[in-house]
Amino acid sequence: MRVVANWMAVCRFWKRPAGLAVPTAMCLAVFPLLTASGQDGGALPPSWRAAWENPPLDCRPMQIVHGVAPRFARADGMEQILGEKRDSTVFDEGMEYFLRRGRGGIVCNVAFDRYLESEEHWQTLIRAVDVCSKLGMQVWIYDEKGYPSAAAGGLVLRDHPEFEALVLVFAGTDLSDPAAFFLRPAYEHTHAANNYHAKRRYPNLLDDRATRRFIEVTHQAYYQRLERHFGGAIRAFFTDEPSLMAVDLGPIPEPAGSKVPVDDPLDPNVPSLPTVPWVYDLADRYEERYHQNLEACRKSLFAGDTEEDREVRRRYWSLVGDLTAERYFGEIQRWTQAHRTASSGHNLHEESIMHHVPLYGNGLKAISKMDIPGLDMLTSDPQAVMHLGWQTAAMPLSGALLRGNRRVMTEVSDFAQKMSGAGPAPLDAMLATAAWQAAWGVTEYTLYYSPEDRSPEENLQYGLFVGRLNAVLRDAMPVRQVGLYYPIRDLWSEYRPVAGPLRLTSQSERAQRLVGSYYRLGQSLQRRQIPFVLTDHEFLAAGKVTAEGKLRLGGVELSALLLPLDAELPPDAAKVVAEWQAAGGKVIRDTPEQPIGLSSVRAEIMPDIVVEPADDALTLGRFSRDGREILLLVNVGRDAWTGHVRTQQQGAWLILNPHSASLENRQGDAEGLPLTLPPQETRILVQ
Repeated sequence: MRVVANWMAVCRFWKRPAGLAVPTAMCLAVFPLLTASGQDGGALPPSWRAAWENPPLDCRPMQIVHGVAPRFARADGMEQILGEKRDSTVFDEGMEYFLRRGRGGIVCNVAFDRYLESEEHWQTLIRAVDVCSKLGMQVWIYDEKGYPSAAAGGLVLRDHPEFEALVLVFAGTDLSDPAAFFLRPAYEHTHAANNYHAKRRYPNLLDDRATRRFIEVTHQAYYQRLERHFGGAIRAFFTDEPSLMAVDLGPIPEPAGSKVPVDDPLDPNVPSLPTVPWVYDLADRYEERYHQNLEACRKSLFAGDTEEDREVRRRYWSLVGDLTAERYFGEIQRWTQAHRTASSGHNLHEESIMHHVPLYGNGLKAISKMDIPGLDMLTSDPQAVMHLGWQTAAMPLSGALLRGNRRVMTEVSDFAQKMSGAGPAPLDAMLATAAWQAAWGVTEYTLYYSPEDRSPEENLQYGLFVGRLNAVLRDAMPVRQVGLYYPIRDLWSEYRPVAGPLRLTSQSERAQRLVGSYYRLGQSLQRRQIPFVLTDHEFLAAGKVTAEGKLRLGGVELSALLLPLDAELPPDAAKVVAEWQAAGGKVIRDTPEQPIGLSSVRAEIMPDIVVEPADDALTLGRFSRDGREILLLVNVGRDAWTGHVRTQQQGAWLILNPHSASLENRQGDAEGLPLTLPPQETRILVQ
């Protein structure tokens, strides 16, 4: 979350129309469903067809609503307080507002005012969730007062300042000087002090005590009051951009930066210096694992090019990644699973792999510890997927698939368009943005779009579009035959903390080559319509070679693996990969002599699904459900595309149009399945 929505800004009081008594009729009968004349949709299984024609609420997007309260806003933005009218009919009318606009649920929290401590606000939330349950709407709990998550609005640290995020600082130029190293709170110059919600001190994700305290004051408080809805209406908890706060991300732009509330004063005398994350028992855990004194070798965390220096950094960041994954993400996952819900949310700076080192240790490992990993899509420009949008989406999809899971969440908005003065985003762009994310596995859409920015009909059209995508794809498993190596282990050995905002140019030449190659490979796969999954060295080491010569990693079976330039597999991963190669697996290494790019990636991979002609603006998602091949093709460009989709299987295809709900049977020709895709449109192909 980087904007804070408000219930009063997205709701208004409705009079229930006569005869509108059943939520299903209310939210389904208001939009015509079209089937092209003379076309036979009989090839679609009945259960798929029913959900396609009338997308259930579970398939539709959820509205993020902060501060649920029995008050609504008129169209002019002026509050209309409903006096003493605090019975459930107020909430019925409020939720109907969302149902009429295509939403199938809400992501909500107790009001930010007197956060977690106002019994009046708790009772208000309870009534709202009761109504959602009655109407069949799903509810997710947003776990923070604003963001980033883990602070409980300051309550975690209020009586426990020792839980605050810590960093080890190097100040000076002499690495042999013990006085140049010291610990300090991670506040000034971090995301805690540079975000759009509040400048607020932040707990330590490495500290198991801090996470337990966060769960106690937040999750347990919701469970105490809403236990009867856990596993029913309440499906998941949403954690928002937690991080280790061990790197300078730079200030947010003005004039927004000066308007952010200050919960905790900043000390202007605290300089920006190189830092790494720390916790009370880190040195003990390091020595326990590696039989090496961390204080004696801590200088290697900040500088040094010997193999010994690099090994210290690899060890250190491996430990940090494990502790972050277990003590924050894992702890929350264990709690939610024990309480009949799921853990979800998204990380910070998903798009920047270099930042994954100081923010999480291992970003892929951290996000894989969520039951429903997620991404933050701040733009509704669908062409974002052609640039670094694929990286943002690849992280949660990979985190899910590598653990054998399916569901993926997005927090999506037109924040970038509004901040630039170009918003709100048009509906066509919103639909294409939703569709390419579906191609990348997204199933749960949590929205910061304001319903007031668009007509009720446009809102409903968006909700039904997402619902149709999920009607076919949510129960389908993404098929990923190609892996792209996520070189986090290599970046551990290369990462050098710097004073000031982290830039790739501040890092070693090898780090720059690794990151540049990694991004080029991922972008080439995306722009040549080759679906793929990310995998690190740990998931590779745990892989199994199948009798068919595939490499099974969780829920995927790879036929090919791409290794970025200069990436080095550790022995346990290299052993599995070598065994797989001997069984016929294809390992493709990017090299200076033969760099992999747009012109060569298809010839190297030889995918069994080919879109011809290839086009940078096309995104392809591949899925399997009940033995059926499913392809999702999205044109995020401004020009129409005409061509063929070639597969190894011949036969007829069923073409589903989620814009109009039409279905068409079409036979392929000698070149494959002929298809024309208008700008920013989507088709689902089922064989």
